[in-house]
Amino acid sequence: MTTPSDLQTPSADGITAPLRYPTFRRIWLASLLSNLGILIQGVGAAWAMTEMTSSADKVALVQTALLLPVMLIAMPAGAIADMYDRRIVTLIALSITLCGATALTALDWSGLTTPNLLLVLCFVVGGGMALMGPAWSSSVSEQVPAKMLPAAIALNGISYNIARSFGPAVGGIVVATAGAGAAFAINAFLYLPLTVALFLWKRVAEPSRLPRENLSRAIVSGVRYIANSPSIKIVVARTMITGLVGSGLQALMPIVARDLLHGGAQIYGVMLGAFGLGAVVGALNISEMRRRMSGEAAVRACTLSMSGAIAAVALSHNAILTAAALVLAGAVWTIVWTLFNIGVQLSAPRWVAGRSLAAWQASFSGGLAIGSWGWGRLTDVVGVDITLLISAALMLLLPLLGRWLCMPPITERGEDAEMLADPKVRLPLTYRSGPLVVELEYRVASENARAFHNVMQDVQLYRQRNGAYGWSIARDIADPELWTERYHCPTWLDYLRQRNRWTQSERALDEQATAFHIGPEPVRIRRMLERPFGSVRWKEDVPDRAASAL
Repeated sequence: MTTPSDLQTPSADGITAPLRYPTFRRIWLASLLSNLGILIQGVGAAWAMTEMTSSADKVALVQTALLLPVMLIAMPAGAIADMYDRRIVTLIALSITLCGATALTALDWSGLTTPNLLLVLCFVVGGGMALMGPAWSSSVSEQVPAKMLPAAIALNGISYNIARSFGPAVGGIVVATAGAGAAFAINAFLYLPLTVALFLWKRVAEPSRLPRENLSRAIVSGVRYIANSPSIKIVVARTMITGLVGSGLQALMPIVARDLLHGGAQIYGVMLGAFGLGAVVGALNISEMRRRMSGEAAVRACTLSMSGAIAAVALSHNAILTAAALVLAGAVWTIVWTLFNIGVQLSAPRWVAGRSLAAWQASFSGGLAIGSWGWGRLTDVVGVDITLLISAALMLLLPLLGRWLCMPPITERGEDAEMLADPKVRLPLTYRSGPLVVELEYRVASENARAFHNVMQDVQLYRQRNGAYGWSIARDIADPELWTERYHCPTWLDYLRQRNRWTQSERALDEQATAFHIGPEPVRIRRMLERPFGSVRWKEDVPDRAASAL
């Protein structure tokens, strides 16, 4: 992470405030060039496929090939981002994408590119981006203070959309004048500034006093956290569904340019540029929309506007009208995805930020990848105009999801609370000792029983998402004021991790539950070793394992 002096709060607020931090500014400017290269390559790949085949299915699969790896390896990538230095992970991922872009360039200049080979190499590039995504997104919180995080996220979205506002048009010109190979070469070259900026980032890692989780356990921990976090689950579900329904517009853009507007690569680039221009407008107004509207109201307004924009593209045969509709589509599309991204980042503590973002990116890319394939297949049957009208109709229905999956109100990030001291023990333990059983005894006045029980349901969720299992709450039938909370942790090490993963909001919830406790004695806590293998010498001649105990 950055040094403390780099994180002094700037004197002015606003969406540009994060640019005052040198590390963030360097990486942001370099990422702008990298995003430009990615979009130029996207135009080259899509148009190269359009020239090699007339199948809309194949053309739409270009986007699928780029996005499918994110869905397939998102959770391992997120776990790696949380386990290792995010700067190093990002550099390795950039090396993979650079190899893919270089191979695309060499094959195209050699005249050896085929539709299937193009898809395979797009998949390689997408694999590098999939590995990079969680580490890249979660590292933003290490470059700026917590209160600047929403502005920094919006700025990263603006970076991409500034590139998208003119990158596709540049890509169209490059492809039309020099061919797809030139587009691939430019992309490979523009990865270099970002690589240099990451090398210059003097990240200072905070060493953990507990051993690192292995990959499989880290993945399980991430899945468990998300499964017990209602706000993240809602955002992930809304992201997937929105991606499935709305992916057709971008996936079928080459077909729109070719069949509805009767244009070539330049028209295709201009249309993508219009979409990107709208995205910049949307990104610049996210803060104002968040101030004026709730998350659910903003998402509903954007999906309704998106529906109208998609319908206009389907019905228009005029480039100017189509471009105007795409400006609107780009603005609302960017607002929706940025709101989803902010929702996840502000819901996840730092220790699981990479995995939470990976789950969101998997739902985002999975929805786009599967939706792109489905809309491409449908286009081959009914045509691009009817396909887009069907997408618009489904988008019109999306606000109904708010009745069951309402966007959670999120105001600030769940920052980690201070580290807790390890409990005192007399039994010799190792990190692998376990399972551990924890019991807490509360004495609660009978008139507060229902309120206490309701609070404990929230306590259950945070215990489980931080590593506990087998949670229960019981009330003594002979002494109705006595309540016992009970849960398990797989090992002593898992219990130590669980104690030090809670956030400030979770600590406040724990204090709220403890506030119900009455009586002169504090809440009684028992920690017991279940099936205490290794803590008992079964025979006198067996070596005592206390020598390796903590």
